[in-house]
Amino acid sequence: MGLRLEDRKPITEILQQTPEIPASCQWCLFLRNHDELTLEMVTDIERDYMYDLYARDKTMRLNLGIRRRLAPLLDNDRRRIELMNGMLMSLPGTPIVYYGDEIGMGDNVYLGDRHGVRTPMQWSGGWNGGFSAADPESLYSPPILNPVYGYQTVNVLSQMRSEHSLLAWMKHIIQIRRSSPVFGSGSIEFLYPANHRVLAYVRQLGKETVLVVNNLSSAAQAVELDLRRYKGNILIEMFGRNVFPRIGDLPYLLTMGPFQFYWFRLRRI
Repeated sequence: MGLRLEDRKPITEILQQTPEIPASCQWCLFLRNHDELTLEMVTDIERDYMYDLYARDKTMRLNLGIRRRLAPLLDNDRRRIELMNGMLMSLPGTPIVYYGDEIGMGDNVYLGDRHGVRTPMQWSGGWNGGFSAADPESLYSPPILNPVYGYQTVNVLSQMRSEHSLLAWMKHIIQIRRSSPVFGSGSIEFLYPANHRVLAYVRQLGKETVLVVNNLSSAAQAVELDLRRYKGNILIEMFGRNVFPRIGDLPYLLTMGPFQFYWFRLRRI
């Protein structure tokens, strides 16, 4: 909802309403999950809004939820898929990636119940997508065959051969997340810049501080962040390890492309 509204408010509000749990526990976070497709905990207005944007065809709905995978929900837009996974990996809790979402698998809304998002894993472009050597007619669930999400187009083997594939990108962001314990165990503090299209927060654990900035908009944005408490620190972008200007007394200005996000380590050098 925050992504479609291009507004951080739905995200910050729901996280502020999330109950406290023991320090030794964590919430499980996921973008999609076949066992939890429901929208029963949102308001009727919010549910109607989500239906209108993401499930206009009633075959895409199940009970009070939407039975669709991540890639089709986001119109197979690589930038939005990366942004959503960037937020998943940088928010507090244990991130869970539903099988197939790491390669951008599609769904089959014409299968009953939750089976539309439980189609066979697409390992290769070969027989039955490499899932089974059985006759296709004998499979419990048919593989996806359409030209956009079919196993001949979207599969693990082909993406392993490209360093620019979604699978390679997912491996890289998981590696970066694991490089700092702050993502798994650190505190979170939201920043509230004037630009409501930008979601920014600080993750902190001990002496380690990471700044996360997400552009929820389909257009380029500029944002000024109040980082004066970190005056004297430089920002090191975690994906490219590039150094950004030092924080001073003035609001820190960042410019961001459509659906772009940054992870910065703060260092006093």
